Amino acid sequence: MRLKLHWQILLAMLLAAAAGLWSGTTGGVLGISFYAVYDFVGTLFLNALKMLIVPLVVSSIICGIAGIGSGEGLGRLGGRTLLYYAVTSLLAILVGLAMVNLVTPGLIDGRPASASIGLHAPPAEVAAQMGGRGAADLAGVFLRLIPDNVFAAAVHGQMLGLIFFSLLFGYFMMRVESGVSETLQRFWQGVFRVMMRITDLVMRFAPLGVFALVAKVVAGTDLGQLGGLLSVLIRFVVTVLAALAIHFLVVLPLLLRLIGRVRPRRHYRAMAPALLTAFSTASSSATLPLTMECVEKNAGVSNRVSSFVLPLGATVNMDGTALYECVAALFIAQAYGVHLGAAAQFTVVATALLTSVGVAGIPAASLVAITIILAAVGLPAEGIGLILAVDRILDMSRTAVNVFSDSCGAVIVARLEGERDILEPAGAPVEGGR
Repeated sequence: MRLKLHWQILLAMLLAAAAGLWSGTTGGVLGISFYAVYDFVGTLFLNALKMLIVPLVVSSIICGIAGIGSGEGLGRLGGRTLLYYAVTSLLAILVGLAMVNLVTPGLIDGRPASASIGLHAPPAEVAAQMGGRGAADLAGVFLRLIPDNVFAAAVHGQMLGLIFFSLLFGYFMMRVESGVSETLQRFWQGVFRVMMRITDLVMRFAPLGVFALVAKVVAGTDLGQLGGLLSVLIRFVVTVLAALAIHFLVVLPLLLRLIGRVRPRRHYRAMAPALLTAFSTASSSATLPLTMECVEKNAGVSNRVSSFVLPLGATVNMDGTALYECVAALFIAQAYGVHLGAAAQFTVVATALLTSVGVAGIPAASLVAITIILAAVGLPAEGIGLILAVDRILDMSRTAVNVFSDSCGAVIVARLEGERDILEPAGAPVEGGR
């Protein structure tokens, strides 16, 4: 019997960890480096996924808007989706804020870790830089909503502008004369169906691609590079992972149960292939094709809802990223010995919430957003160097949370829109035990 895709991916990850430890970066045969092979196959798989993103996102949003029909239906669906994204991102940030203040990973025995981890800027100098800082850099996030060239936005992967254009196109496509509207609708439906077929083909090779990506990460990891940072970084990693776990295992399931009226355990099972792929690729955008497939085929959400909620979520809903940005900024402040009061922490929360909207769904993109947050509260950007050594594993973890939150949003919005039989066998009651 053939293993299900998520078991194939999980097995590939375990084998990849063993292969990476065995080969390292120097192992090879006949002059061919195993590390180079991992890099080649992994890059090939990521390129195949990225190849799908622009046509899949554009066609799915346009078809989704066309399927909604009336402006009233679009406003209701859009309002519910954006409200869910705003609430879950804020909850994630507050969880991170509570954890970093509780654990204080930037302190060693109650004192700043700056002396132990090589930070050069004196705390007094850093504190002096905190005055008069605003969030003016966030203007760029809003400017990207309206691209000056939609084709350039597609080429450069500026998904926020591309999504905005697709929303406008889909909305007005249904408001031109019926002959033109029907022709355009059939065209985009055809593009969407073709892209889903190509997605099925690419995902057949997901276990091989995941194997290569994970093996490369493991092979290139040098545990000795942490040196004196190890104890501080472990506390930071534990803080982030604990906060992500709370959001992933408590907050989002509660929303599924209380608002969506579905069984969270079944949703975990339905999303397993997408979550494992998100963890291994550290890219919510690259995982989007599989996320859509899992939400529609495994969870039973209609294409009308998923084609609107998921592409939008892959760009604007970054719960794990927002949480991580908040924890990282406060960790760096603690390490410098700078106390952030209520006003400064509110600035961090607001900035993390807004910058997470504009973070690209690719590996390590949140490091750019963290730079904006540090500038907003006057902390030196060199503090980012603290977290680079452990960013990859945290990037993989927060991406899985991002994708799971998007999928929960699709389920909850679909239930609010009146859809039934989501995450349930045919004829089974929705309400009941967990």
